[in-house]
Amino acid sequence: GIYTQSAEYALTSPIVLDLGQDDTRLVARLAGDTHLLLEIGQPELDLVLRFRGHALMQALEAKQLDGVIDLTPGIRSLQVHYQPETLPLDDLLETVTGLWGAVCAAQDLKVPSRIVHLPLSWDDPACTLAIEKYMTTVRKDAPWCPSNLEFIRRINDLPNLDEVYRTVFEASYLVMGLGDVYLGAPVATPLDPRHRLVTTKYNPARTWTAENSVGIGGAYMCVYGMEGPGGYQFVGRTLQMWNRYRAVEAFGGQPWLLRFFDQIRFFPVSAEELLEIRRDFPLGRYPLRIEDTELCLSDYQQFLAREADSIEAFRSQQRAAFDAERQRWIESGQAHFESEEVAADLGEDTPLGAGEHGIESHIAGNLWQVSVAEGDRVEPGDVLVILESMKMEIPLTAPVAGLVREVRVQPGSPVRAGQRVVVIEEV
Repeated sequence: GIYTQSAEYALTSPIVLDLGQDDTRLVARLAGDTHLLLEIGQPELDLVLRFRGHALMQALEAKQLDGVIDLTPGIRSLQVHYQPETLPLDDLLETVTGLWGAVCAAQDLKVPSRIVHLPLSWDDPACTLAIEKYMTTVRKDAPWCPSNLEFIRRINDLPNLDEVYRTVFEASYLVMGLGDVYLGAPVATPLDPRHRLVTTKYNPARTWTAENSVGIGGAYMCVYGMEGPGGYQFVGRTLQMWNRYRAVEAFGGQPWLLRFFDQIRFFPVSAEELLEIRRDFPLGRYPLRIEDTELCLSDYQQFLAREADSIEAFRSQQRAAFDAERQRWIESGQAHFESEEVAADLGEDTPLGAGEHGIESHIAGNLWQVSVAEGDRVEPGDVLVILESMKMEIPLTAPVAGLVREVRVQPGSPVRAGQRVVVIEEV
């Protein structure tokens, strides 16, 4: 069952199986020696494909095949990690073929689902801070700045920000994947296509995003599992998706909160309330409202058929607004962004006087914050400026007590390695 380089086993394509067509198509691709990638249907957002992928995963799990190590589902894919010395590829493909036929023949696929009610701090200060930082250190004239919400409104042709708010809070976001890209973060999309706000992602990406920020990218909603870079357009912030201590009932003994086919429904809270919730939730002091239910594929398909005209009208208006926004970028020169800024040539550094100390940047980057002004008194260890480089914040601190005699940089300016940024006179 292990392929070699002999002519008998030579492969001219990674595709080893191709079944069906349209939304019943299944393509199997080799992904190295021990993985098989199963791709379902066409590359489009279709919940039918996710239903069938989930049913195929459950059918493979029920088989309990010797040699299958684990199964990793995607939006419209399923990756099989297997041991070819125990489970030959031909045998695995034969099993997949039989199971796929049964999945496609099923007329009434149903999956367990939970409605999970999550608090959302709309336009949270943590999101505002991330946008301000992006404008200072990455791109100040991006079309989605200074307000991601206004950008979402414009690119979806909504009449006002209240409509953005209404759409987000009325939507039922179906969790189609987990771990996007880490720590149980959900990738979800509204069940009702008329609630699917579409956006572009940041270009270039943000270098910082607060933990559990909620954003929209393409037609997907994501909750950031941890602090880090990102590109989805912000709508707000919620509570933790991951609890490493596994001490909270809502997590069900796992470190991740959500499950496949959960339905997320947001309700509004203030930024101050969210801070208290985020403090209490990991400690088990904030109960979540979770309702058990079931999703039926045939019922969902009937809903789509019944509302087809309204859905298509919404999508048509949305496409026109999206295209108009892209055209504005082209006309204004915002469609393509290349940072051409270089660190200013300040000439030769003047010799330091007696008792003066020059604080130099030991790495190239951008200035995020200047924390002092000329004439300020500083103590050893006080932060003078904060650099941003390689998605990290790097503070430069005072080596001695003294007075700030010169500040040679401003927020947002590029800085060279070895460039003098502050001069302190020791006192």
